[in-house]
Amino acid sequence: MRLTWSPERASKAYIETVTACKAYQESGVPELVSAMAAGWNSQLILETWARGRPIATSIGLAVSSSHTGGRHVCVVPDEQSRLEYVTIVGEVASATEVIVGEAEEAMQRMAGIDFMVVDCRQEDFGMLLRTARLGSRGAVLVCKNASSRVGSGFRWRSILDGGAPRRLVRSVFLPVGKGLDIAYVGTSGGGTSGSARKNSRWIKHIDRESGEEIIIRK
Repeated sequence: MRLTWSPERASKAYIETVTACKAYQESGVPELVSAMAAGWNSQLILETWARGRPIATSIGLAVSSSHTGGRHVCVVPDEQSRLEYVTIVGEVASATEVIVGEAEEAMQRMAGIDFMVVDCRQEDFGMLLRTARLGSRGAVLVCKNASSRVGSGFRWRSILDGGAPRRLVRSVFLPVGKGLDIAYVGTSGGGTSGSARKNSRWIKHIDRESGEEIIIRK
């Protein structure tokens, strides 16, 4: 597995999102999520949205996809939500693919997800994380409004167990907005033996010309 982090892409997406979301107040969440998605060069960004919910984070993800050349897909539950979404975001997210329907069904058609944002206030957010079809290099999974699930018994490892082979590489909770719970999940395919996994290690290298941080698992 090979991941590439670009500080330059992340910085540009962050700055552009600050400008695009200046009319909204989400305590830095849109800017941070946008920078992360762009910095990891995400090629398939997936999120869910519905009428009445804050939309700045979605705008930030649209900005990040414009910097990576990837797809930004937003799943909405009904036609009314789609119309409201398109009306609000306007040209900022003109390239975003808006899919109407049940999120679980829509996700079955989305293979290769490498960046995903869900709202912890959704009753089915755990199921969405569990059934997401991640890319071969793994994915970054982001839970917004994570403070709302305090006491719910949520654990990343419980979300990852029971589905396709996955492993939790790292997770972190950030007190940004109403809480961001972020996990980097690696896929465990390829028939790697248990002993090989124990002996594996991560190597970080900085490309002197591009400034990109390359992380390689050996």
